[in-house]
Amino acid sequence: MHRATKIVATIGPASSTQDILLQMIQAGADVVRLNFSHGTADDHRQRADFVREAARQAGREVGIMADLQGPKIRVGKFENGKTTLVAGNTFILDAECELGNDDRVGLDYKDLPRDLKPGDTLLLNDGLIVLNVARVIGSEIHTVVKIGGDLSNNKGINRQGGGLTAPALTAKDMEDIRTAMSLGADYVAVSFPKNATDMEMARQLANIAGAPYGIKPKMIAKIERAEAIPALQGILEASDGIMVARGDLAVEVGNAAVPALQKRMIKMARDANKFVITATQMMESMIHAPVPTRAEVSDVANAVLDGTDAVMLSAESAAGKYPVQTIETMAAICVEAEKSEHVELDKDFLDRTFTRIDQSIAMGALFTAYHLGAKAIVALTESGSTALWMSRHWTHVPIFALTPRTGSERAMAIYRNVTSLHLDTSSDRDIALAQALEVVVGKGYAARGDMVVLTVGEPMGQAGGTNTLKIVRVGEPV
Repeated sequence: MHRATKIVATIGPASSTQDILLQMIQAGADVVRLNFSHGTADDHRQRADFVREAARQAGREVGIMADLQGPKIRVGKFENGKTTLVAGNTFILDAECELGNDDRVGLDYKDLPRDLKPGDTLLLNDGLIVLNVARVIGSEIHTVVKIGGDLSNNKGINRQGGGLTAPALTAKDMEDIRTAMSLGADYVAVSFPKNATDMEMARQLANIAGAPYGIKPKMIAKIERAEAIPALQGILEASDGIMVARGDLAVEVGNAAVPALQKRMIKMARDANKFVITATQMMESMIHAPVPTRAEVSDVANAVLDGTDAVMLSAESAAGKYPVQTIETMAAICVEAEKSEHVELDKDFLDRTFTRIDQSIAMGALFTAYHLGAKAIVALTESGSTALWMSRHWTHVPIFALTPRTGSERAMAIYRNVTSLHLDTSSDRDIALAQALEVVVGKGYAARGDMVVLTVGEPMGQAGGTNTLKIVRVGEPV
């Protein structure tokens, strides 16, 4: 079955061998995420090499995402590894404390005391522990435990409602961007951006670091800060895509607010011609169990029905017992959800104006393919923009994007309903169209007699030059 929704799989200790990676790609992984919160530069470089080789063996290109750690604000280490906080007791967060004990613990973000005032609420360890700020004295944040529990080394800290001033890009992130470009990452995910400026700075750094390798990566903004929500339109304009990062976002804005925000973010991204990934705890139980919960099945299916480009696995594929089985299960859920999706193409086009010729051709191809019942849309594209525009609207007609650029092929791996394929196109339009049809038919995506809608640009080989739409039946002269 053709699957429109893409799967992003994080690799880690459970999935770092070439054999497992090959199985994951064959099971349906479209993009592989390298989590720069863990591992060394050499670890990531080796894993990237394994991904490229596994993709070659699988016979298709797979995108690589470098996910930056960002300013994850954490407690320090304890002399005994952890402590137990009891509701009603006091506890001190001390920026100058070296090693924590039962009374206090250090901070990796030394400016945290400056960001807080009495009455603020701090959420630790993904919100499992809640502290109320009583007073701030110099480097010390004196708190009263509202909800207690075990607190161990390096657990994260969030302020309810957001408002922490830590910059989105740390010195480590800047070095990791250079590493990511050296290993050929196709996407860079920026953690905790607050505004468009954060994304513009990250893009500039990535473009400079990627220049020696001929890489301009797609930039992904991870929406996980409360203050990113009112700035979302600007962040979208400064990014190529966004990630609905439901973990830290839920801690800052509250769990109950996240489902509606997810729907809103997906719609805003699609309206802005950006791609969107839905992430965090999608198949969490499959870290340990061979089947998901019914709630997880519904969660994945609802993200598909919301219109997400991709759904993401984190610990499930990085450290879980069933990385391949989890991808197979997620792929099956996506296919079933897509079968029930309602097409509203005509409604989508109302009140829309297209000022670019290539965008108008893309929309015309969608409209024509849907109303004529075409088997496929085949887009000859250099940059992938034509395929991106088409993928913003749902028609049940699969889109095949053929490009001579390997970088474009990998970048399109995350676009919903787009299958990217390699084609060394001829400079002659008719020959190129015939070659494109041969590729699609040869891979079994269309058969003799099927109607196919083709788009191409003349003269050939120019990015942004799509200006021709052609309708053909397979087996008849192009």
